[in-house]
Amino acid sequence: MARRSVLSIRIVEGRNLPAKDITGSSDPYCIVKIDNEAIVRTATVWKTLSPFWGEEYEVQLHPTFHSISIYVMDEDALSRDDVIGKVCITRTMLAEHPKGYSGWVSLSEVDPDEEVQGEIHLCVELLEGEGGQRLRCTVLEARDLAKKDRNGASDPFVCVSYNGKTQESTVVKKSCYPRWNEAFEFELPDPPAEKLCVEVWDWDLVSKNDFLGKVVVSVQGLQAAGHQEGWFRLQPDTAKPREDRRRGSLGSLQLQVRLRDETVLPSCCYQPLVQLLCQEVKAGHQTGGVHLVTLLDETTTAESRQDVAVNLVKLFLGQGLVKEFLDLLFELELAKPCEPNTLFRSNSLASKSMESFLKVTGMQYLHAVLGPTISRVFEEKKYVELDPSKVEIKDVGCSGLHRVQTESEVMEQGRQLLQSYLGELLDAIGKSAPTCPPVIRAAFRQLFQRVGERFPQHQHTQFVAVTSFLCLRFFSPAIMTPKLFHLRDTHADARTGRTLLLLAKAVQMVGNMEPAAGRAKEEWLAPLQPALQHGASRMRAFITRLVGTEEEEEGGEGWPCAPRAAVVKEGLLFVHKTRGKGPLLASASKKLHFCLTGEALSFAKSPGVEQRCGSIALANIRAAERVEEKSFGSCHVMQVVYVDEAGQQETAYLQCKCVNELNQWLSALRKVCGNNPQLLHAYHPGVFRGDKWSCCHQKDRTGPGCGQTRHSITLQDWSDPLQPDVEAQRLFQHLHGLQEPLREKYWQLMEAGGAHDGPRGCGEGPPLPLVLQRLFEALQDLERCHRQLPPAAPAPLELQT
Repeated sequence: MARRSVLSIRIVEGRNLPAKDITGSSDPYCIVKIDNEAIVRTATVWKTLSPFWGEEYEVQLHPTFHSISIYVMDEDALSRDDVIGKVCITRTMLAEHPKGYSGWVSLSEVDPDEEVQGEIHLCVELLEGEGGQRLRCTVLEARDLAKKDRNGASDPFVCVSYNGKTQESTVVKKSCYPRWNEAFEFELPDPPAEKLCVEVWDWDLVSKNDFLGKVVVSVQGLQAAGHQEGWFRLQPDTAKPREDRRRGSLGSLQLQVRLRDETVLPSCCYQPLVQLLCQEVKAGHQTGGVHLVTLLDETTTAESRQDVAVNLVKLFLGQGLVKEFLDLLFELELAKPCEPNTLFRSNSLASKSMESFLKVTGMQYLHAVLGPTISRVFEEKKYVELDPSKVEIKDVGCSGLHRVQTESEVMEQGRQLLQSYLGELLDAIGKSAPTCPPVIRAAFRQLFQRVGERFPQHQHTQFVAVTSFLCLRFFSPAIMTPKLFHLRDTHADARTGRTLLLLAKAVQMVGNMEPAAGRAKEEWLAPLQPALQHGASRMRAFITRLVGTEEEEEGGEGWPCAPRAAVVKEGLLFVHKTRGKGPLLASASKKLHFCLTGEALSFAKSPGVEQRCGSIALANIRAAERVEEKSFGSCHVMQVVYVDEAGQQETAYLQCKCVNELNQWLSALRKVCGNNPQLLHAYHPGVFRGDKWSCCHQKDRTGPGCGQTRHSITLQDWSDPLQPDVEAQRLFQHLHGLQEPLREKYWQLMEAGGAHDGPRGCGEGPPLPLVLQRLFEALQDLERCHRQLPPAAPAPLELQT
């Protein structure tokens, strides 16, 4: 059993942002932080006050997380980036919107006194003495405090206040994980004062001390218990008057945020549900009856259809039945009244499932086909325009011999460039049939066959059915927004974006197999007509090859949950040398090429080198965590804690180029090592230098860690290993709320087909088919299993009042 929280967040766009540059504009980007830990950074949108990002992320979190903050920043090449504003959404706020929140949220000013994080370990107790009762507060330690100094740390000390008296602890220099172990005692008046206040501050020699957070403990509650000890979450100073005068004047963000709290049961609990769904897929479409998939399609709302499609595709991929599932969807969709020219153009469950299937199984194929052309467009930055109403006339020629290009010259140059890009892309597509994943070829072969059987007089429709998914729903969206398909790290500028839009439009017209139809809508595409007609014939030949050969490779149409030796992630990382004897520390190179597979983390001097310098078996990895900024002067360093061949624990410190790469590596490592039985529960965020750890100043190199590991915090991705139990749990949650709609839809469809005559009374109807009865029984059994679960582990103590 596993409890997990999954946060889906889409940062759509911003508007009315303040100008931060002397040009009267800004270069905005967003940083997403979970409990003050940066998780992702969006791309920068240059020179705009109304940026569009459209970036979507899914993050698996620890169930006890507290809040999510989105900081809007202005990138500056010469000085530190400016903070424009932020949006903070607490877990409580997300719980109030179980179906998610979507809308515009105003940015608020960043207040240093509210930027608190971390926890403090306290022991508060009442003591009996000769002079009466005394209140003792023992301040043991703190962890993950905010960094207030330029060296990437703080100099924390504690102020303990009660009944008008204040005592201070010693200052721990350069630490966000301080240990005090100091006790403070106060006389308990009669009647006792209500609250004990513990404040954490960052000591500064010159300027005023910075606030790091506080905890308020109720003495009245303490009198009943007599003793209270634990980790308390530090809170901002709510007593400080807040000024909302700047809220709204900093602009706003359009967000879509949803939190799913999931409890995944053991695999055996989901077997009745999974077996039922598999049996329905294997049985196929039966004439004269109502299929369970049809009922699911009819009762699923448009808002949740995409999620359900992803869950079903991943579930059947894991069961080796994805081809049969898609074929069933094709058959059910074609059984409906439909026209050849509008086939699969709606957002039905069949369309959404095929679209999700291509993303889950075909992203590597997509990158191989589109990557070179997309990179060429970004690198050349050529001006491409065919619409006369949008053509920009520009000067050409060398210095002193300028002349103005005519409109026709600009359009002809744009046509030649666009035709060159389109030709290169169609070449890559045409040659890709043998390298297309077998499972995708098998799905398209079934689609091609089913459409041919449904429309025997319209053979052209077979080809359009394939391109409606491959071109319109896969290739074209990736060309138009390559950042969202991980083809590029940044968004395109205005010029490159226009070129990509025209290229995507050309690919759509080629995919429609009727270029003349597109020309009728936009007459200025007429000069491209010969290239489009030639492209349509090439696309037709490609599809013929794609669907023409049966693939009988063993395992070709399945999808293993953990492929052996498949590359999970690879790239160049900088190795920081420290005291130790591991294989990485013995390497003479500072920058190595790392390759993470399902078996090991290996490294070599350069990519493509078969001879690896060394490797770390995944079974020996104990933790993958980030490193404090002050340790190496960078906030993009991670540590991999592992056990060497001699059984000694070692740590490798590896630097990434940015926060996104850092979290991608951490997520990949945590996913492949998630089942290791000896994962650490605590680690040292710093390094051991001289005779102590830089984080907590412990002198024992092998002593317990001072920070909590974050094994459960991972970025979700299309390429993640399949998790059948997770998909089954999500389908259970969806189906559990559809029991009555499923029953009503079944009766409705049976009446429409004439299978049940006459009116039915309240709560009455034809007997439910066996499949629905078994489905409801499986859902009730799962609901019973969830009710019998033990309570969740307690979170860090909140503010006590």
